[in-house]
Amino acid sequence: MRIALQVEYDGRPFCGWQSQPSGCSVQDALERALAGIAAAPVATACAGRTDTGVHALMQVVHFDPPVPRPIQAWVRGVNALLPDSIAVVGAAAVPDDFHARHDAVSRCYRYVLVSDPVRPALLAGAVGWHHERLALEPMQEALRSLEGEHDFSAFRAAECQARSPVRQMYRATVDQQGALFTFEFSANGFLHHMIRNIIGSVVRIGRGREAPGWLDALLGARDRTRAAPTFSPAGLYLADVKYAPGRAPALPGARASIAGPCPSVAAA
Repeated sequence: MRIALQVEYDGRPFCGWQSQPSGCSVQDALERALAGIAAAPVATACAGRTDTGVHALMQVVHFDPPVPRPIQAWVRGVNALLPDSIAVVGAAAVPDDFHARHDAVSRCYRYVLVSDPVRPALLAGAVGWHHERLALEPMQEALRSLEGEHDFSAFRAAECQARSPVRQMYRATVDQQGALFTFEFSANGFLHHMIRNIIGSVVRIGRGREAPGWLDALLGARDRTRAAPTFSPAGLYLADVKYAPGRAPALPGARASIAGPCPSVAAA
């Protein structure tokens, strides 16, 4: 029997999701806790690998338990062995051929950014920060050019290992509440550093350093060197993962927080 987990975590104490020889990753901490309940090694796979400092509200993980355990043992038992910065929100039995990453039809990321001359203290690490005031409407206009199927080479990290830079962007938006800007991106997949590279360029537009059409020009040029530097990981959240009907695990869904659940998109 295969088990799917919904996991949330604060990415600051970890070196990203993917397992490392030093054992510093979210995957390492989760697999250690699962092994403590199973009394045997456990290997996991996730819906989307997050980088150092990036958070998750709804990371979906699957694993094959080496021994049978009550379903709640994979929640309460595992949580008792995890650091405070990681929590298993729910667990569900899934078909043996379910795959957290391959079966996902879309993922939603949110970037939460404070625009204020003074850096935030209480939200430090939970939000990104830019010291200049940003204009909402130019950023909204610019982001619309990202929707649809495009080659996102202009926003792809040099070390990205994806076979193709082409992705289908279902939703790219930004909203404002006072000094807080919330960017939302839903797509069938993302390239390495893609969102943080987009945010860096959109912030330049919000500052008035570039016109909204600059983002579309970058997209067409497919040249990473023309875009803005990669933005901080602090405010980036894996907020939701969508699966096709009949393949979605019976998990609780993202809980209300600074970056709550994403609206549905057509492909999901």
